[in-house]
Amino acid sequence: MEWSVFILFLGACCAAAATGSMFAPGEWYRQLVKPGWTPPDWLFPIAWTLLYLASAYAATRVAVLDGAAHAMGFWALQIALNTLWTPVFFGLERIRAGAVILVFLWIAVIGSMVTFLQLDMLAGALMIPYVIWVSYAGALNLAILRLNAGSTERSV
Repeated sequence: MEWSVFILFLGACCAAAATGSMFAPGEWYRQLVKPGWTPPDWLFPIAWTLLYLASAYAATRVAVLDGAAHAMGFWALQIALNTLWTPVFFGLERIRAGAVILVFLWIAVIGSMVTFLQLDMLAGALMIPYVIWVSYAGALNLAILRLNAGSTERSV
């Protein structure tokens, strides 16, 4: 494995993860009506740590391969959108905008998985849990939007 390449991808993941610390769920989020299937807060950092490690490793495997331009473009797009979601949802308290970002994030993660699969089966398979988690996060975001439709404009 190209450790220097892995460190670069992991650095991008750490930047995305940092927004979770900078824009942590606060009182606004705690007061929102959430579906009963909302995971406990302690699960998020564990899940994201594992997903980021798998994603960085998958990207490292693919980045050094010929024909990886589209795969790396999708990976860059997904990490950028991933980084954007937390400040929009928790920082700006914009549930609807968060949902829109998640739609595009889901497309970018699917694009990453598909293009990774075309180049390296293991790398593509490592993206499957990410697709599942972003699908779940999208459903959760949409459920929160629906359950809080009568809230102030700022929170939707």
